[in-house]
Amino acid sequence: MSAQMIDWNVAVQTGTRLVRPGPQISQEEAYEVVDELRRLARLAEGHVRDFTGIEAVGTEATQATIVDRPGWIRANVDGFRVVLEPLMDRLAERRGGLGGGPGGAVIQAVGSRVTGVQMGALLAYMASRVLGQYELFLPPDPSGNAPTGRLTLVAPNIVHVEQELGVDTRDFRLWVCLHEETHRAQFTGVPWLRSYVQDQMTEFLLASDVDPAAMMERLRQTAEAVVDAIRGGDEDPDNPRPGLIDAIQTPQQREILDRLTAVMTLVEGHGDYVMDAVGPEVVPSVKEIRARFQGRRDGGSRLDKAIRRLLGIDLKMRQYAEGSRFVRRTVAEVGMEGFNKVWTSPETLPTHAEIKEPTAWIARVVGTRSLQAAPPPEAGQG
Repeated sequence: MSAQMIDWNVAVQTGTRLVRPGPQISQEEAYEVVDELRRLARLAEGHVRDFTGIEAVGTEATQATIVDRPGWIRANVDGFRVVLEPLMDRLAERRGGLGGGPGGAVIQAVGSRVTGVQMGALLAYMASRVLGQYELFLPPDPSGNAPTGRLTLVAPNIVHVEQELGVDTRDFRLWVCLHEETHRAQFTGVPWLRSYVQDQMTEFLLASDVDPAAMMERLRQTAEAVVDAIRGGDEDPDNPRPGLIDAIQTPQQREILDRLTAVMTLVEGHGDYVMDAVGPEVVPSVKEIRARFQGRRDGGSRLDKAIRRLLGIDLKMRQYAEGSRFVRRTVAEVGMEGFNKVWTSPETLPTHAEIKEPTAWIARVVGTRSLQAAPPPEAGQG
C-alpha cells in the first residue's frame, strides 16, 4: 500500500476552491481563444521544426490541451502523483516504513490532509500565473501505456497577460506557443532527454538524508510561508524563511542538482531563445512583446518577490536568462548545426559551469569551428 504523505484529493479540492477566476470574457470569446490557441500551437510546431532542426514525434505532436486554472491544478496533481508516490514508497521502505508506533496511521492521515491543503494553496497561486507547460509525467492511458507528454496552455492566463501588457493578441499567443512547442520538440525529438531528466529527479530525492516526513514538513513550512505572504504578512529581509530549494542536504544531492539545473536551464533557455529568434516575419511585434513581458517578469511587489523566492521561481527566471544567453552565444559561434550537438547524448549536455561559459562547451563538444563541412545532424539527434 502506498505511503501517502499528501492527500491529493484534498490538494485538488483546496486548489480549485482557492484559485482566483480568470478574466471576464463571454463564452463565445472563450471558445474563440481556445480555437485560436489550438491552431497557433499547430502553426508553431512547423516554425520550431524548421528553425531548430528538431522534429516533435508521436501522436501528441498534433494537438495542444487547452485548460482553465482548475484544469491546470488537476493536471499537475496527476503529474506529481506519477513522480512522487513511487519515490515516497522507496524512501519509506529505506527507513523501515512510515507512521510507526501507537496512533501512527492516524497521525499520518491527519498530516497528509494538512499537506494536501498546503499543496492546494501553492497550486492555486501558481495556477493563475503559468501560461503553458510541457507536462513530462502523465498517468498511463487506458491501455496502460505512459504517454510521452502533453503540451498544455492555460487560456485565461494567456488572455490576462496579453490584456495587461496591451500587446497584439495573435502575436502574443503564437509567441507563447513557440516556447512550449520548443519543449515538445526537445522531449519527443530527443529520445533520451525525458528519461534523463526523470532519472536525475529520482536520484536527487533518493540521495536525501532526510526522511519522508521531514521532507513533507519542509514542504509544509514553505507552503505556510507562501500563504502568510499572500495574506499580507511581511517577510523579515534579515531573516528570510527557507524555500523549497533550501532542503538540499548532502554533497551528492548538490552534485545531482547541478546536473538537473544545467539541463533545465538549457531547455528553458532554448525555448526562450527560439520564441524570439524565429523572427518578426513570424511574430511581427516580437520585440515589443519581449520588452513588455520582461518588464513584467522583473517587476512585482515585495509580496510577489518573496513568494517567487520561496517557491524557487526566481531560480527559474535566472534559468531562462542564462540558458538563452548560452544558446544565443553558441549559435552565433558555431551555428544551429553546431549547437544541436548538445542533443547527442547526456555526455554532450553542458555542465552548470559551461552554461555560464559557452566557449568551454564548444571546445569540449564541438571541438572545431569549421562545421560547414560537417553533415547536418538528423532531427532530434544532434
